[in-house]
Amino acid sequence: MCEPGPPIARLRLHRPVAMAETEASLLRQFPLFLPQNRAKTVYEGFISAQGRDFHLRILLPEDLQLKNARLLCSWQLRTVLNGYHQIIQQRMQHSPDLLSFMMELKMVLEVALKNKQEQYAPSPPPQFYSSLIEEIGTLGWDKLVYVDTSFSTIKLKAEDASGREHLITLKLKAKYPAESPDCFVDFPVSFSVSWTPQSSLISIHSQFLAALESLKAFWDVMDEIDEKTWVLEPEKPTRSATSRRIALGNNASINIEVDPMHPTMLPECCFLGADHVVKPLGIKLSRNIHLWDPENSLLQNLKDVLEIDFPARAILEKSDFSMDCGICYAYQLDGAIPDQVCDNSQCGQPFHQICLYEWLRGLLTSRQSFNIIFGECPYCSKPITLKMSGRKP
Repeated sequence: MCEPGPPIARLRLHRPVAMAETEASLLRQFPLFLPQNRAKTVYEGFISAQGRDFHLRILLPEDLQLKNARLLCSWQLRTVLNGYHQIIQQRMQHSPDLLSFMMELKMVLEVALKNKQEQYAPSPPPQFYSSLIEEIGTLGWDKLVYVDTSFSTIKLKAEDASGREHLITLKLKAKYPAESPDCFVDFPVSFSVSWTPQSSLISIHSQFLAALESLKAFWDVMDEIDEKTWVLEPEKPTRSATSRRIALGNNASINIEVDPMHPTMLPECCFLGADHVVKPLGIKLSRNIHLWDPENSLLQNLKDVLEIDFPARAILEKSDFSMDCGICYAYQLDGAIPDQVCDNSQCGQPFHQICLYEWLRGLLTSRQSFNIIFGECPYCSKPITLKMSGRKP
């Protein structure tokens, strides 16, 4: 019976096995790329990408280390990879073996070919441009905001009944008008156009106008809120934004989510602030919900059911109202604003959730039960509670 060899001898057997497996994988992945000598320091053949074969030759040193190898390309391959030399050199320096490098080279080649195809895509026929110019003329050049040199991107504008200006961006395809262009708008709902090969920019613009009319009431509601209250979030709302976080005073706020198709109906409401401030507001909302009248504006309805007047920003800024975090002294922190408030009526200091979390975690007197941390307010030292979301802030 043969005695097992020493551990070192067994380890040495692993390398030829691993190399054989790598060579077999290389042959499977690149069957047209073969070794040209027994030492396997020279490989020559073809690499395939997007149905095309490209000739190449790789010269390896005796230790087969790729970082000292040479890559020789045919002129066709060199032309395609022009501009990618540095990337290929980098991959050759860091690839552990020839198979890994060839896989990465193929990926780079695929990207280079795709970019070349886009760069040298055939231009549309002359009638493509002449028909577009005619369509823009019929629509009105005053509606045109932007067109690129290839006429593949066009931006048109339109006004709704309240005088707000809106833009629609069109990405035209080479087969236009046989193929529908891609349309991009700043809407709170999806926008798709009805299209046939006989359609034109005029038909898109008319559908755009119809969509603007259907959303007029929504934008009227949101504009009134933006003009007559202090909106904390979003700081610069887009036309597609359906939520507003509105300051109420006493370091409290209300977050509303408005239905774009039924903008005067009761929105989803969430009160943020100290319990002694927001709980009475929640009670009023439940008690007065029957007063909600869809014929009135959303802002007027909120005033009626909450029995409050929304303070304007100018008034709040002159008062003791503060929305800056009491720990980092900033308002915005990684896109978040202070939404944790001390419940002590004599304090009411707001904090960012992450700031309060780190503060309480550093106190020896703090304790945690499941996802709730109990500790002391950094300002008044009264008890404060932080309820964490599913993940740590």
